[in-house]
Amino acid sequence: MDILSLIPQFGGLVYTIAAFVVALSVIVAVHEYGHYIVGRWSGIHAEVFSLGFGPVLWSRLDKRGTKWQVALLPFGGYVKFLGDANAASGKDSEAMEEIVTQSPEQLRRTMHGAPLWARTATVAAGPVFNFVLSIFVFGLIFWSQGVTREPLTVGSLKPLPGTVQELLEGDEIVAIAGIPTPDFDEEGAWDDFTDALPVQPVLTYTVVREGQTIDVSAPWLFPPLIQQVAPRSAAMDIELESGDVITSVDGDPIFAFDQLKEKVESSDGKVLLLNVWRDGAELDFALAPRRTDEPKSDGGFKTEWRIGIVGGMMLVPATEPAGLIESLSGGVQQTGRIINASLSGIWHMVTGAISTCNMSGPIGIAETSGAMASQGAQSFIFFIAVLSTAVGLLNLFPIPALDGGHLVFYAYEAVAGKPPSDRALQILMGIGITLILSLMIFSVSNDLFC
Repeated sequence: MDILSLIPQFGGLVYTIAAFVVALSVIVAVHEYGHYIVGRWSGIHAEVFSLGFGPVLWSRLDKRGTKWQVALLPFGGYVKFLGDANAASGKDSEAMEEIVTQSPEQLRRTMHGAPLWARTATVAAGPVFNFVLSIFVFGLIFWSQGVTREPLTVGSLKPLPGTVQELLEGDEIVAIAGIPTPDFDEEGAWDDFTDALPVQPVLTYTVVREGQTIDVSAPWLFPPLIQQVAPRSAAMDIELESGDVITSVDGDPIFAFDQLKEKVESSDGKVLLLNVWRDGAELDFALAPRRTDEPKSDGGFKTEWRIGIVGGMMLVPATEPAGLIESLSGGVQQTGRIINASLSGIWHMVTGAISTCNMSGPIGIAETSGAMASQGAQSFIFFIAVLSTAVGLLNLFPIPALDGGHLVFYAYEAVAGKPPSDRALQILMGIGITLILSLMIFSVSNDLFC
C-alpha cells in the first residue's frame, strides 16, 4: 500500500479529533465552571478543577487553594470539592470525620457539610451554565444574522445554472405570480404561499425598485440548491457541497427543491443518479437515500428517506439589525426546541416508535464535530451550542453520579429531613455508574454498527 495515500485520511482524522476535543473542552469547561463558581459563592471550597481525566499535563495552585489542571484524556472534567472522595462527588468518610473534629467553619466549607441550599445551587449550576452558553451562542448568531426585512427584499442573488434572472439587489418583492408575499412572522403563511405558487421554472415577480412597481422574471423561489449538508449523511459521504445545484435525478430534469424531495422520498432507498452543477461545471454523483427519523411540530416523529441536505431560497434576504431582547428571546426559544426534541426522541426510542440508532456516541459526535467545523466557524459554534444543551439536559437525568441524581438525593433530604445513609449512597452511586457505562457502550455500538 502506498503510504502517501493515507495522508489525506490521516489528516481528516486529526481534524475530526481536534474539532471534537475543542467542542467538548468548551462545553465541559463551562459546565464545571458553573459548579466551581456557584460553589465558591456559596462558601464551598474547591480543591481541584480538572479539564480532562488521567495523568496531569499542566497544573497550578491559585491563591484560594484550588488546583487548576489539564489532564491527558479530554473526555470530560470535574470539580473536586472539600470532602469529596472522587470526581463524582462521593463522600470521603475518613476526610469528613477528620474535618468534623476541626471546626464548624471548616465543616461548612465542605460539599457535604454545607447547607442544603448551597449544595443544590452548586450541583444545579453545571447544567444551568450549559443552557446559558447555548442561549448566549444562539442569541449571538441571531443578532449577527439580523431580522429578515419586510417585505421580502433581495440582499444578494445566489448563482444558478442557465436561468432567467431579472431580479436586482434591493428589490422589494411584493408578489410572485400575482400572489402577495406574506410576513415572515405569520405562522404557516409561507407554506401556504409556496403551495399556491404555480410550479414553473420561471415566475413573474412583482417588485418595488427605486420607488416604482414593476414585473420581472426570475427562477422558482426554492430551487434544488444545497444550502447545507448534514453531517454523517449520504450527501456528505459523496462530498456534495453547499452551493451545489442538483439539475436532474435519474435523468429527469428538476428545477424545484420539492421535486428533488419527492424523488428522494419515493426512492425506497434505491441508488439515485444526480447531475450536479458546481461553479459552472457539470458533475455526476450516485447515492442511496437513508431512512431518517425526523421530529414533527406536534412533538412526534416521522420516518422518511433522506439524503441529508438543506435547501433554501435562490436569494439571500436583506436583513435589519436585531435587538438584544429579540436575539436572547430567539436563543431561549432555540434552546427550548432542542430540549423538547431531545426528550421526545428519547421517549420514542424507549417506546420503540423510532430506532435506537438515533442515539450517537462519542464516535458519532466526533464525526459530527469535524463535519460542522469543515462547514465554517458559524456552523461549528452552532454545533457547540446544540451539544451544550444536550450535555446540560443529560446531566439533569435522575441517575446517581450525574447532577440530576444528586438533586434527587437533595430532594429526598429536604422531604425526609436527613440525607440517605452513606451505605445507600454507595450502592446507588455504583448503580448509577453502571448505568452510565452501559449507556456509553450502547452508544458506541450504535456508532459502529448502525
